[in-house]
Amino acid sequence: MTRLLTCLLLLVLTGCASQAPLQMQRSPDDVRAELLRKLPASLDDRAGWANDVYVALTAQDIAPSSEHLCAVLAVTEQESTYTADPAVAGLPKIARAEIERRAAALHVPGFLLNAALRLDSPAGRTYAQRLERVRTERELSELYEDFIGIVPLGRRLFAGLNPVRTGGPMQVRIDFAKTHARGYPYPVEGDIRREVFTRRGGLYFGTTHLLGYPANYDTPLYRFADFNAGWYASRNAAFQNAVTEASGIELALDGDLLLPGANLDNPGATERAVRALGGRIGMDNAQIRRALQQGTELDFEDTELYARVFELADAAAGTPLPRAVLPGIVLDSPKITRTLTTAWFANRVQERWERCMRR
Repeated sequence: MTRLLTCLLLLVLTGCASQAPLQMQRSPDDVRAELLRKLPASLDDRAGWANDVYVALTAQDIAPSSEHLCAVLAVTEQESTYTADPAVAGLPKIARAEIERRAAALHVPGFLLNAALRLDSPAGRTYAQRLERVRTERELSELYEDFIGIVPLGRRLFAGLNPVRTGGPMQVRIDFAKTHARGYPYPVEGDIRREVFTRRGGLYFGTTHLLGYPANYDTPLYRFADFNAGWYASRNAAFQNAVTEASGIELALDGDLLLPGANLDNPGATERAVRALGGRIGMDNAQIRRALQQGTELDFEDTELYARVFELADAAAGTPLPRAVLPGIVLDSPKITRTLTTAWFANRVQERWERCMRR
């Protein structure tokens, strides 16, 4: 009650903006006007882009601040240069190579694969003809959906799963979108996969991935890295750095604290290094595992493990270590033709964000 009265007084005196409803902080027209100033002047349907960004934020109770607007715009510019369904250079060759790789792994003869691709698809052309003409991930995804659903060999090659994993103007992962579809504010046309390839759906789920989780970062740079490497990857990479400092065991700063599916007798590199500190931090293997399992949540920072490791590491370094570090990950994708890293991605988006904030 005391806190409520205090906030009401502050609301009268200063606005108490952080507690006020979003629509009371800024009007929709004000937000859209700022977006129109920040979007490229040559962009088609700028009002439509502005509205979709506005909805992506406010429908998720994310404050439409300048910082957040520019974060969404910076990632969109980096990932697609404001294209709802961006073309991918050399996509037919990439897709054909992937199909042939899967066929070879399953010992499917080439003549059988070619015969399947010569079949007529629901679109009226053969699968091979469609494959030669795909330009975007949406087109390729639709081709795979047909191939898997109708041709028996398609189900065998792809195990019933569409291999196109990202899409839309922010290149968000489709499995992420499916997991976070609750509360999606638009009618779903077909399924969530198809929504990701639209401007409104791609911006909505991309905004979720970028801003839809709490983080104690002092610069958006680390959110941009997390967008590329996964939630809390920058925080976790800093923890791995602290483990290395305290234990002397060199770790890859990839943000992965646990080996997926590992039991207590088969820990990953980070968990093994933390166990080497067990006696000094007063924790056994089971306690360490339980704490590391919180590595995908903000609450990991409240665990005894996090506090004790940083206490040791800060003492060993003679100075407080950073609580966020850019993950050292080399990006791997058939679409990438040169060596790129998460740090490269984050810094490029940060530069775009800073330019947006100056506009």
